[in-house]
Amino acid sequence: MYIKFFKRFLDAFLSFMGLCVLALPMLLIALIVKIDDPGPAFFKQKRVGIHKTYFSLYKFRSMKVSTPDIPTHLLENPEQYISKVGAFLRKTSLDELPQMWNILKGDMSIIGPRPALWNQDDLIAERDKYGANDVRPGLTGWAQINGRDELEIPVKARLDGEYVERLSFGFDVKCFFGTIFSVLRSDGVVEGGTGEIEKQEKERASV
Repeated sequence: MYIKFFKRFLDAFLSFMGLCVLALPMLLIALIVKIDDPGPAFFKQKRVGIHKTYFSLYKFRSMKVSTPDIPTHLLENPEQYISKVGAFLRKTSLDELPQMWNILKGDMSIIGPRPALWNQDDLIAERDKYGANDVRPGLTGWAQINGRDELEIPVKARLDGEYVERLSFGFDVKCFFGTIFSVLRSDGVVEGGTGEIEKQEKERASV
């Protein structure tokens, strides 16, 4: 009952209320983004949705207009491309707020595996092993509160699979409040992509 109906109802209701309540703050953020680095306030990116369909995910733009059009984890020294306002937005996860529109549309859920980039074939393949591509991706999820950016792909996929197995109202509530604490502590925010912390540790060990 929860998975088939109530979860989607909660997603639509809460995202609609969120958009109404945060409309003015989001407008202010959009203006600040444009002033800080003239250009579009929003960033659109092709992501993988439920059953490996594609959709356009929206964020506040946190990187400079001059940034090469490639995934962040493929950039050399990605910090140099992040705008001043963008650094704050990414640290606080405020850049994710426009995804409430994706949730309202039905592209995403509030809780679920984070949507993979369309070309992240390794992550998509790993998630197939656990059925994690057959649920709506989320604004946040179990993997997000257990490592976020620093997780290696097999570990992230396994946690996404664990979410699918434990999917329930109670587990979604646990992920929701866990996300709040993680955001307040800025846990797992690493510029450079998946597994970055482990890569850095290997580099230090080899010196």
